[in-house]
Parts: sequence; structure tokens; C-alpha cells
Amino acid sequence: QVQLVESGGGLVQAGGSLRLSCAASGRTFSSLGMGWFRQTPGKEREFVAFIGWNAYYADSVKGRFTISRDNGKRTVYLQMNSMKPEDTAVYYCAAKGLGGGYGAEQFYDSWGQGTQVTVSS
Repeated sequence: QVQLVESGGGLVQAGGSLRLSCAASGRTFSSLGMGWFRQTPGKEREFVAFIGWNAYYADSVKGRFTISRDNGKRTVYLQMNSMKPEDTAVYYCAAKGLGGGYGAEQFYDSWGQGTQVTVSS
């Protein structure tokens, strides 16, 4: 099991930026694939981005969000630029092995507690 702690959420105006961080402990970080998901009330958790050997993004955030990792700090980041009100959600960090799928909750075995991101119009 991996323990994950997100930080960096908050309130931002449309067009602004935020950077989320997720610190991991419990397993060798470089062997993990790391994902970001988001969820709004009444909806299922939605894939946002993944980083393993390469980075992948949901179409809705491509070109605006960037996922990165620092293996020395055991941390994954999500830089969010040109934010829109529809980006408002609770954002979750998740961990899995490096291989296999990445775009759905079922592939992940560890989750953080979530951090709220609110984008005002």
C-alpha cells in the first residue's frame, strides 16, 4: 500500500493557475504510475492525467494541465493553467504499478484524501 497526501487546492479565478502536489510514502516511488482524478457531486470520478514512463491527459485538460513527478521528493504535481469554472472539483491523487491501463479508477490501488479546487467565473 501507498500513502498519498494531496495539497495545493484552493480558490482561483477563471483563467488563473494552481499547482497540486501529492506526496507518496510506503513503496518505491519510481516503480509507481501516478494519476490525478477529479470528482464533482453526483458524478463519477473522472480521469485527468497520468504519468508513468510517459504522460497522458484527458481531452478536457490537454494543453492546459501538466503532470510531472520528482522521484527524489516522492511527489507528483499537477500544474493547472487557464482554468475554467468546469474544472471545479475535488482532485484526487492515485497510485498503481507502472504497467497496464491508467484511465479508470479500477486500475489504481491507493488513493489520497482529495483536495478541493474551485474556479470562480
